[in-house]
Amino acid sequence: MDEISRTEIGSLGEFGLIEHLTKNNETVQAGTILSVGDDAAVIDQFGRQCVVSTDLLLEGVHFDLMYTPLMHLGYKAVVVNLSDIYAMMATPTHITVSVGISNKFSVEAMDEFYEGVYAACERYNVDLIGGDTTTSKKGFVISVTAIGEVAPDKYVTRAGAGEGDLICVSGDLGSAYLGLQLLEREKKIFLEHPGVQPDLQQQKYLARRILKPEPRADIVEWLRENNIMPTAMIDVSDGLSSELLHICTKSDVGCVLYEDKIPIHDDARAMAMEFNLGSAACALSGGEDYELLFTIKQEDYEKMARNNDISIIGYVTKKEEGVYMITKGGAKHKLIAQGWNAFE
Repeated sequence: MDEISRTEIGSLGEFGLIEHLTKNNETVQAGTILSVGDDAAVIDQFGRQCVVSTDLLLEGVHFDLMYTPLMHLGYKAVVVNLSDIYAMMATPTHITVSVGISNKFSVEAMDEFYEGVYAACERYNVDLIGGDTTTSKKGFVISVTAIGEVAPDKYVTRAGAGEGDLICVSGDLGSAYLGLQLLEREKKIFLEHPGVQPDLQQQKYLARRILKPEPRADIVEWLRENNIMPTAMIDVSDGLSSELLHICTKSDVGCVLYEDKIPIHDDARAMAMEFNLGSAACALSGGEDYELLFTIKQEDYEKMARNNDISIIGYVTKKEEGVYMITKGGAKHKLIAQGWNAFE
């Protein structure tokens, strides 16, 4: 068997590594005037407004390399940022990627990571225009900044929901969290019995939801095509309850959420049962689904009902009426944020 080649990063140096990783970088956006290779990139937005978002991913906090392939990690690092841009009803156009790496990583390992970065850029028509590399003493550190564009004053914030608006969410919720529980279980089994290889063939959907999420560009495009302008919007990264409370707080409103309207995939229901968890609780608190949660005016109901990939899960009330969920049994429970907390 041929030995896998390993090129030490130190043999290239910082600038040599950057040149190596970006030598095949191709730009597709007409607005990209100057890309990688200078002190700063230059973008012409052609009179449109600029939207910018940044995310930081830390090894051991946001990802585990025992079950996260580097190519998937590169892809995910990009798309979770693009999701924030889409959540503003904007179109992502450019990204920068900065990494902190230890000497356990080879040039070949970074090639694999950047293969995922470039795959995401190609799929979502985004240009990589810069970034930085440095040494990390505490594992792999990834910082991605996404830049997007939107027609003047056509962006959507978390602050526009009004009384009577309908609460909508795309796709299904809780699958990513249950995919994570599955991978953590398989990791534990492997550590205790190294000879046992994990078999995830029957749970491809849940594993994909946590390892390779997709931002809902299709939902944003559909809303535009149908002339539906959400009154408020946020992407579901920290769990449904946390995100809905963000909208209510910023919009100064209350809401009613119906448990039986929360969209949950059949695979997620089955896995929740296997773990003795409530599937609705996983949707409310799990996070990393990267679906879009948004509110619309009631007059857009008939249009919205035509899209089978969007669920209407509640409605907006006056602030004084509070934030509640009606359970399947008809009980009324106050909704609290139990999602991901970065500082716990």
